[in-house]
Amino acid sequence: KNGLNVGVLIILMQSAGWLKQDLIQQKKSAEFFILLFSSLIGLNFMISSGDFLMFYVALELSTLPVAALAAYNAYKRKSAEAGIKLILLATLASGLALFGISFLYGSAGALYFDDLANLLQLSNLTILGLVFFFAGLSFKISLVPFHFWTADVYEGAPINVASYLSVISKGAAVFILMFILFNVFKAFTSIWEPMLYIIAIATMFIGNLFALRQQNMKRFLAFSSVAQAGFMLLGIINMSALGVTSVVYFVLVYMFSNLGAFGVVQAISQKTGKENMDDYNGLYRTNPMLSMVMMLGLFSLAGIPPVAGFFGKFFLFTAAAGKAYYILVFLAVVNATIALYYYLKVIRAMFLRQSENPIPHFNNDVFMKIGLATASAGILILGLYSPLYDYIQSISNLIFN
Repeated sequence: KNGLNVGVLIILMQSAGWLKQDLIQQKKSAEFFILLFSSLIGLNFMISSGDFLMFYVALELSTLPVAALAAYNAYKRKSAEAGIKLILLATLASGLALFGISFLYGSAGALYFDDLANLLQLSNLTILGLVFFFAGLSFKISLVPFHFWTADVYEGAPINVASYLSVISKGAAVFILMFILFNVFKAFTSIWEPMLYIIAIATMFIGNLFALRQQNMKRFLAFSSVAQAGFMLLGIINMSALGVTSVVYFVLVYMFSNLGAFGVVQAISQKTGKENMDDYNGLYRTNPMLSMVMMLGLFSLAGIPPVAGFFGKFFLFTAAAGKAYYILVFLAVVNATIALYYYLKVIRAMFLRQSENPIPHFNNDVFMKIGLATASAGILILGLYSPLYDYIQSISNLIFN
């Protein structure tokens, strides 16, 4: 939870200049903070929940404010469209999760996680409950086939809201999914492990292949986040303290990496209104610091050593290999290679290409600079300071045992 709270702090710093951009934004700034913190409170309650009733209430509390935030710029058609899509599809996902919870309650007569772990028996009702619950939570994580909303909502929503959805909301959902699978459904690994195996492969491939075709940077990072969600499942499928450690570490690395990349996109869009990849041609010549932050974030997402993303993916691959899922690891390596290709497209545009109309040099506000510096520092510290991994491992051992 502390890691997610740090992520929200970075998003707030990156949003300071955006909130002051015009009179309309300034008048609505109180709404932005109320909605954002309401969603964050919901996510914290969701992670801390010990029963499905609390989980569902927290799920709704975390989702509804974000739908309003997605439509924050309601005077823009795409933003209003993003809000409508998110609220409709989030309602569907919540209905699926509630449907699954009702099956589990009907099967065991309990809602507390500890009671369900002891009372649930293998039956058609239990399997249906697991499948529907997983489907509902997969929406928040953007797992295939529940990812179809991601690119449209990220493109239409304000960039800082897209950043929140891709990092904070996704990270919290991954944590609670892992916790519930490991505790409530620990006796049914023969059912959910093959399911995660197939979904992980589909999510990685579809996310990466669609990312290859994108020109809009928000859609590009949206499909990138879909693919990264597939990688996260490699740690969950291990169902051990090593799996917990690898997922927690990777989510933290992903958080700082994505916040750095989204921060650069927001800084450029805020000053120039440009959001396409071709607009980034020659960016290093006019804005070298932004180019360096973007390169660091993309290198980490790609898993290039020695930045933290390399170690994050290595630990996930090790966790999956520990369960003898060698084909899954091989396919994950293939997908990491595909991802490297499209991340390098952005880096090539910034450093090697030239433009007749490049993005002009501009100065960011002090809060944006602090936000980008914090994200960059997080990537470097997680990759170079090994005691942090040891600390995560010790906490994971306590949680798993």
